[in-house]
Amino acid sequence: MKMIDALLAELEQEAVATRRVLERIPQAHLSWRPHPKSMSLGQLALHVATVPGNVAELAAVDITPEPPSFVQTEAATTAELLPCLADSLARARRALGGFDDAKMGAMWRLQSGGKDIMAMPRIAFVRAIMLNHWYHHRGQLLVYLRLLGQSVPSVYGPTADENPFAA
Repeated sequence: MKMIDALLAELEQEAVATRRVLERIPQAHLSWRPHPKSMSLGQLALHVATVPGNVAELAAVDITPEPPSFVQTEAATTAELLPCLADSLARARRALGGFDDAKMGAMWRLQSGGKDIMAMPRIAFVRAIMLNHWYHHRGQLLVYLRLLGQSVPSVYGPTADENPFAA
């Protein structure tokens, strides 16, 4: 199995759990934030929906000459979240789908002013910045849901609200 095939299979599996989380986002609380320094629920949810495609498109080029903008807009409605996720996943599949192991092992660089500010094998970038980063922010969304008194879906096992192993 090629490295990218394993990563894309993981992406598909994790997308199922991410959809369940995004489906729970309450429209009435999109502007809510747990702390003044935190993203709003709407910003964080939209970020989670768009991470795979945005990061995969960065990974598709060998050198990114300038860091991308990190200004996160807020979802206007919860109805936009699942279509944004579907689009993001499609963009990730397109950007990464044809990579062979040599391309995945090749160096990827992020530069600023012509100097490397991040350099690592492409597979490490995809693992750390696309997948692990995605999981981190999805976990934050779960905490936001709990703080808002919403039902928290199962991601890897039981929560106080769901037990996928119960009969």
